Amino acid sequence: MRKITESNSLYNNLEQMDFQELLTHINYEDKKVAQVVTESIPAISKLSQVIFQRLSSGGRLFYIGSGTSGRLGIVDASECPPTFGVSSNIVVGLIAGGDAAIRNSVESAEDDVKQAWKDLKLKNITTKDIVIGITASGTTPYVVGGLKDCQKNRIYTGCITCNTGMPVAKYSNTAIELLVGPEFVTGSTRMKAGTAQKMTLNMLSTVTMIKLGHVLDNKMIDMQLKNNKLEKRGVNMIMEICDTTKIVAKKLLIKYGNVRDSIKHFKNDSKSKKI
Repeated sequence: MRKITESNSLYNNLEQMDFQELLTHINYEDKKVAQVVTESIPAISKLSQVIFQRLSSGGRLFYIGSGTSGRLGIVDASECPPTFGVSSNIVVGLIAGGDAAIRNSVESAEDDVKQAWKDLKLKNITTKDIVIGITASGTTPYVVGGLKDCQKNRIYTGCITCNTGMPVAKYSNTAIELLVGPEFVTGSTRMKAGTAQKMTLNMLSTVTMIKLGHVLDNKMIDMQLKNNKLEKRGVNMIMEICDTTKIVAKKLLIKYGNVRDSIKHFKNDSKSKKI
């Protein structure tokens, strides 16, 4: 398997292709990503179980990365509170260059091998936590240095990379290596590599939150109801789970403020009436 930074000889003279050709070829390459992730499920499963154990014991999950990889970690972390109702301190995304790098490229920031550990210490990292480094190349100094320092301090580490046998895996207790192959545009790791990383992050956080009890059946019963659309979704959940009317579901949601408590009190009241 060639590295993602190597040229993909299947696609030369891209500027001469029409829109249909370009889109068809990109889509063809994207179709390969899901299979690559499938092949990594054993490693993803192993890492997700450790995440679950750490969070169950009061620990936190940290993602560290730079560029696209760092932004993907931040996206996953930022979506956990509204989706699963957890504190924003439970899953934390850190990016080389700090918050300024979320919107604008701060590429040189990734070369500091000590900065990730400094960033983690500012978050009061402990041995109860777990740190996952995200780097397509597997060589990003910010990530590699951070994981190395974590291991020195007896903190469990994992990584998501798109190459094999890279330094990031050396400092990871569990390595997820997603061998997506060369990118359609050589070296543009926001493409297949980014897609593979995003899919993996979705899997890690989602299965962890399910096992932590934030999902009932397939419903996000702890989601934050911050707009009208989500409030309507909450009402629909209560109606379906409790087999009740829209009027009753709305009253429950207004009274208790969230789906979980609404369901709990409805079921308790139903039991009392039966007695």
